Amino acid sequence: MRTIASVIAAGAIVLGLTSAGTAQDKHVLATPAQAQWGPAPPMLPPGAQIAVLSGDPTKAQPYSVRLKMPANYAVPAHSHPTDENVVIVTGALTLGMGDELKKGIASNTTLRSGGYALMPANMNHFAYTTGAETTIILYGTGPVEFKYVKASDDPRNAKKGSE
Repeated sequence: MRTIASVIAAGAIVLGLTSAGTAQDKHVLATPAQAQWGPAPPMLPPGAQIAVLSGDPTKAQPYSVRLKMPANYAVPAHSHPTDENVVIVTGALTLGMGDELKKGIASNTTLRSGGYALMPANMNHFAYTTGAETTIILYGTGPVEFKYVKASDDPRNAKKGSE
C-alpha cells in the first residue's frame, strides 16, 4: 500500500498538483473537502487518484498523501525503499505479503476505516479493494518509489510498450 501511496504522491507532484506545504515549513490543517485530487502517478495502475497533503514524496523528506482507489482496484506485488504507513479512511483495503498478488487467501488481511498498516522497507506486498471505493492516507519519508516483483506488472512498462 505504501508503494501505491508513494507512487500516487510522486505522480501528483510530477503532474503539478499543489502541496499543502512541507512538514518542515508550516503547519497543515485540511478538511477532506479541501483535497486537491488528481490522477495517481504512472507507477500505480490507472484509476487511482491522489491528493498531496504535505511534503514532497519525490524528495527525502516527510510526506502525507490521500489515495483514492476505485472498487476492484489492485496493486500487484511490489516493495518500497522506505517504510510505508497506511491508514484506512473509508472503504476497505486488503493487504498481503509475498511475491505475487493472491486474492482470497487466509494470510491476507482486510482493514476497514480506522485500520493501520506498516509496510517495512524492501518487503514485497500487494493490495486490493473489492466492492467499494477506498480512500487511504499514506505517509512516511520519501522519496517514494515502487519496485514491482514482476516487470510486467509495472504500469510504467505498459506505457513504454504502447508508445
